Amino acid sequence: MLPLTEAFYYILLVLQPGPAHGYGMMQEVERLTGGRLKIGPGTLYTALNALTSKKLIVNTNESDPADSRRKLYASTPLGTQVAQAEMKRMEELVRHGHHYLQGGQSQ
Repeated sequence: MLPLTEAFYYILLVLQPGPAHGYGMMQEVERLTGGRLKIGPGTLYTALNALTSKKLIVNTNESDPADSRRKLYASTPLGTQVAQAEMKRMEELVRHGHHYLQGGQSQ
């Protein structure tokens, strides 16, 4: 399942504190990235469908109390594991980048 797209990774991240609806996820991703990543509705719902089919997230079958039209999604334990594995993979990329871009040599 790795590597994840940036959008998939951020969706999994913003669901870690608890269930969220699509619009809230889009806003939180934009906030986290300082506006660099803006997930539109088409991308979001395509990603939600893909993440659901891979059993990384679930539709909670509950609605947002503030707006019953908004469905809530939550990360599954597998989704959390995949997000953690992706974070470790990216940390390795950064470690290697620091090593080689700051004058490191092959070992």
